[in-house]
Amino acid sequence: MRYAFIKSLLHEAEKNDRIMLLTGDLGFTVFEEFRERYPRQFLNVGVAEQNLMGIATGLALSGKIVFAYSIATFATMRPLEQIRLDIASHNAPIIIVGTGAGFSYGHASISHHAMEDIALMRVIPGMTVICPADPTEASWATRQAIKINRPVYLRLGMKGEPNLYESHTKLTIGKGSILRKGKGVALIATGNIVGNTLQAATLLAHEHINPTVVSMHTIKPLDATLITSIIDTHKTIITIEEHSVIGGLGSAVAEIIAEQQSSPKFRRLGIPDRFMSKIGSQQYLRDLVGLSPKKIAAAVKKLI
Repeated sequence: MRYAFIKSLLHEAEKNDRIMLLTGDLGFTVFEEFRERYPRQFLNVGVAEQNLMGIATGLALSGKIVFAYSIATFATMRPLEQIRLDIASHNAPIIIVGTGAGFSYGHASISHHAMEDIALMRVIPGMTVICPADPTEASWATRQAIKINRPVYLRLGMKGEPNLYESHTKLTIGKGSILRKGKGVALIATGNIVGNTLQAATLLAHEHINPTVVSMHTIKPLDATLITSIIDTHKTIITIEEHSVIGGLGSAVAEIIAEQQSSPKFRRLGIPDRFMSKIGSQQYLRDLVGLSPKKIAAAVKKLI
């Protein structure tokens, strides 16, 4: 997913010299080509995320379109005050890129486990929050974030995510994408856990359960129209996210359900309200919290 992001950014930077890429002293294997081709559009701020956001704001208010890149936990937590006061209050055209969504850096322990970033970013006024599911969504989101012309949080996985779309798929900010049409049960997922959700749907199909699967790539603004339609046409709704069950996609969908007349069965699948006491691969940690395809499928069967 990171490579899809930088490929799209290279293409856009060639057309627009207002685009700048700032990094917090990481991503060099990904950014080498960008740095060599556009040295005046690249800046390594160092391990100083608060300064990163302050410098990004100054550049943005001077007419630049700035991508501020760091690991998701460091991009959203350490500089939260600067994001709120410098970036958001000025409605600055800055795309905060948080890489390593969820357990992508599973071996690096809780300092790198991005479990709260969506919650932190979606509550900030004026912040658009996008969580791509695969390289196709990542490329599209990179291009669209430039056009938004206001603060964006772009939450990326790392690498190896399978392509979930055909080549000519039309995507829209604030509109969820139906990847699989079913009936009775709807699985609404976001980010790089969408792949596991589709695999779970395939497992369920073998047992004559045919769920609808939605990639809710935009958490804010959320596609309330699609969610309302799903509420009206499905008896069971389950949200899946590689993020805390508090404050993320599940909470956002629950807020919409609470305001509707009908009440489907509803459950949030995600990271429980605790720190992980173990480290390991992303797949290992996903399985521990019930986000493997088999455990997602089992949770669906239990609810229905």
